[in-house]
Amino acid sequence: MSGLELVSKNRCFSGEVRKYTHASAATNCKMTFNIFLPDVAISGKEKVPVLYYLSGLTCNEDNMITKGGAISFVSQHRIALVTPDTSPRGAGVEGEEGDWELGTGAGFYVDATEEPWKTNYNMYSYVQLELQQLVNESFSVDCARTSIFGHSMGGHGALVLALRNPGHYKSVSAFAPICHPTTSDWGRKQFSAYLGSNESDWVEYDATELLKVYDGPELSILVDQGDADQFYSSKQLQPSHLVVAAECNKRLIKLESRMQPGYDHSYWFIQTFMEDHISFHAKKLRNEN
Repeated sequence: MSGLELVSKNRCFSGEVRKYTHASAATNCKMTFNIFLPDVAISGKEKVPVLYYLSGLTCNEDNMITKGGAISFVSQHRIALVTPDTSPRGAGVEGEEGDWELGTGAGFYVDATEEPWKTNYNMYSYVQLELQQLVNESFSVDCARTSIFGHSMGGHGALVLALRNPGHYKSVSAFAPICHPTTSDWGRKQFSAYLGSNESDWVEYDATELLKVYDGPELSILVDQGDADQFYSSKQLQPSHLVVAAECNKRLIKLESRMQPGYDHSYWFIQTFMEDHISFHAKKLRNEN
């Protein structure tokens, strides 16, 4: 199956959660992802829509699929769910294990151009090109019905992938995303390391800046942010910047940005609003009301 090695599979909500590893050309190391497949996809009776979820700093492919509470909802809508890792692992890059905000678990969904990162830290190409091609070729999914969402660093990644690939994704959503990384510590630190000192090169990985100049098909975006989130308070996330940018491009961008009182940055927050996000994507992926 296209170089995939099955690690495990478990029955769950009228489908299976499977873990696979494979050799990656994008990251030059072995990568791991999980996929939930509803029974109609396992049997091949239907090519189902596919929804990708990108996790945040320090996370791996397991955090969301085990803690996010998504599987019952994607099963109801007969949608496949894919959760990749957040970075290469064990690549042997100097410095990748010394800082939780950089290197392992912190790929930031960019294609690095700087040493020592550029050989392995190419998570943008891994998710957008290699992983999706692998999933499309290996499972009964309909690549014409693809959506994406994520949390924190992964919310940043989801927004960037959707905005840089007009028409590829039916919808995009995010929980507490890093919205304007060229102006926050979460972003400037990583971009300096991965992309170099020329800040003009950073803009193509900044959702707020990309949103201002987006010129593709109409794109629906849902963002949830908790007002008790410590990273919101410390101005790492800056959802208001995304709202202002969307207002400048509201003919093409349909952004619903919601502030949720009392919620923090954790998976308790994500679980609470997961059903809303799955329903949001299902409406676009299956034309459901």
